[in-house]
Amino acid sequence: MARAMLEYTKTVLQKVSFDARLFGRELKKAIERLMPNEIEELRQWLLQFTTDKPELQPALIYLPA
Repeated sequence: MARAMLEYTKTVLQKVSFDARLFGRELKKAIERLMPNEIEELRQWLLQFTTDKPELQPALIYLPA
């Protein structure tokens, strides 16, 4: 079930990537719902996903340190 939530989160983030504010909002919600190990996996995915999307990179501040 937890794996499904991570995959769902990735799908949602891909679909809202046209709007940086919406992307940030969805990322904040995802971080509240995911487990720490899933957040780390999401971080790695996000770094790769946002490589060519500089407008989305400011939303990465919501990731815990």
